[in-house]
Amino acid sequence: QSANPTSPFWNRDQQTKYHVHDLPLFHAMGGNTVQEMELFIPPGLTPLERWLSITARPLRDAQGRLTGAVAVVRDISDAKRAELALRESEERYALAARGANDGLWDWDLRSNQVHFSPRWKAMLGFTEDELTTNPDEWFQRVHPDDIERLTTGLAAHQHRLDSHFEYEYRIQHRDGVYRWMLSRGLAVWDDMGRALRMAGSQTDITVRKQFEEQLLHAALHDSLTGLPNRALFLDRLGQVLNHTHRNPNYRFAVFFLDLDRFKVINDSLGHAVGDQLLITIANRLRECLRPGDTIARLGGDEFTVLLEGVHDAQAAHEIAERIQRTLAAPLHLGEQQVYTTTSIGILLGHSEYHTAAEIVRDADIAMYQAKMKGKARAVVFDPTMHIKVVSHLQMESELRTALEEGQLRVHYQPIVALDTGQIEGVEALVRWQHPQQGLLTPGSFLAVAEESGLIVPISWWVLREACQQLHIWQQEIPAAQALWVSVNLAPQQLAETDAVTTIRTILQESGLAPTCLKLEITEHTLVEYGEATAQAIAKLRQDGVQLCIDDFGTGYSSLSYLHLLPADVLKIDRSFISRMGERTDRTEIVHTIIALARALGMKAVAEGTETATQADELRRVACDFGQGWLFSKPVDAEALAKLVRTGHSLFTTPAPVMEPLAA
Repeated sequence: QSANPTSPFWNRDQQTKYHVHDLPLFHAMGGNTVQEMELFIPPGLTPLERWLSITARPLRDAQGRLTGAVAVVRDISDAKRAELALRESEERYALAARGANDGLWDWDLRSNQVHFSPRWKAMLGFTEDELTTNPDEWFQRVHPDDIERLTTGLAAHQHRLDSHFEYEYRIQHRDGVYRWMLSRGLAVWDDMGRALRMAGSQTDITVRKQFEEQLLHAALHDSLTGLPNRALFLDRLGQVLNHTHRNPNYRFAVFFLDLDRFKVINDSLGHAVGDQLLITIANRLRECLRPGDTIARLGGDEFTVLLEGVHDAQAAHEIAERIQRTLAAPLHLGEQQVYTTTSIGILLGHSEYHTAAEIVRDADIAMYQAKMKGKARAVVFDPTMHIKVVSHLQMESELRTALEEGQLRVHYQPIVALDTGQIEGVEALVRWQHPQQGLLTPGSFLAVAEESGLIVPISWWVLREACQQLHIWQQEIPAAQALWVSVNLAPQQLAETDAVTTIRTILQESGLAPTCLKLEITEHTLVEYGEATAQAIAKLRQDGVQLCIDDFGTGYSSLSYLHLLPADVLKIDRSFISRMGERTDRTEIVHTIIALARALGMKAVAEGTETATQADELRRVACDFGQGWLFSKPVDAEALAKLVRTGHSLFTTPAPVMEPLAA
């Protein structure tokens, strides 16, 4: 450009003019000093904003007067824009970092110095000038259980084994408490692949970790007692089992506990007391077992215990006895004093088991056996128990099919008047026409029916079949007009709210008169379901249905229940009849029961009358009825009809002289 100060100075596109003497640069010139300045040309004067860098040296005459200047002008617009963009980027990054509340770290790997941001230090309770740049300020505060994985993760990224670094760890705060941190970072490498620098952030995730731990604890622990739940117990048992696979000589034991009277307590005293009972039981279990033992609540009143280092049944039994003694002590729940016992199944673990679930299953089977043997005891699992359970489940499935497909049958056994030998009534007895095993008696499947709940629909079916069949006989056979049928009722049937309605409906549909039906219940039913049974039976007796107490003498034999719920018939259990004549005490018991029945205005039926001698003795003491193979085994409907049609006495010997019994 022209050196004339009055000449215009214009930008690169020759459109905007500036006079050199207008530039502050030249007004500031003094001496021979080189002057520099940057000139900003705003948009509007040019299509785009411009930045110019001007470097000028003054020109002077012989007298030293300023006559002009030599200037070099450079367009630095691109560099300026890059500088501004970088500054804005740095400001955005700093603002984002502060907004995220993260601590930053920058590690110079060549000098092994780490710059920690003020926020990084504040997370640990330190001020900006309290920590040095030594990496030990970081690593020596990391929890001992986390430091190895942290350093391994950093090294893996620095050697490009991982694309980025990210790790959660605990680090000690200035107050001594460990806080959870999430650290992320990236490295920079030279042309040789060596890491030169690594920078990243640190986020405090303590609150999140605490919440996760609470969720995990809730997922793996029982909310009521705080004990491990099934999932956690199976996990720990699985770890012990894996250890046993590596060390076959290692032994452990698993207990499966079930409280014997929990349902009674829970139903009578309320769920709040039941919950308090479970909490107290859990605390007592903690107290009487070793710290390393695992106690879990599987649900309801079922608990499991994992005992490591138990090598034989004797040691397991000793621990089980200690548990039973501890739990049997009185429990004071508010104003209530409660007693309970527990049945324990013991499983001695070994390496032949494959899963934890199999072990719990077998311990449960052993507990069930303890229940069956009278409760409040401990039973060690035996492999034959599992075989029985599998057979039990198979029979249950087949029994359901039998009920659905009509494989059940009703057989009838005559009930004979001992003074005449005539058939006065029949007892309806269920049979199962099994497709492979043939005709099965109740002794082979009744227990399965009771445990599975199938006893209820089976019993209703038998009652319906028996009422219909007797009504058919009464219509077809003149000798059957006064015949009555005796049908066993399961305790659960009378406990149903609509039991009376169901029985009335069956009688109505069959056409059988209520006076021709005798319902048999056991003494156990009288006691266990006393109130519900009494209400149902009272309504049915008003209709004319009669009540028969079955197996009398083997249960509670409570005269108070007989008084509250008058019966029409007492059936003397066959165990007393079979030993008459052999044991004097059994004969006397039979005499006493007959006298009791007479005193209460009831009839007596002697079950299991198998010999003429027994029949003669029963006739001699004026027993009303006999039932047993002496007269007839249980037979199908067709065979029973033939017996009724004959009308013959089933006695072949004359009746002995009857002895009067005291009423």
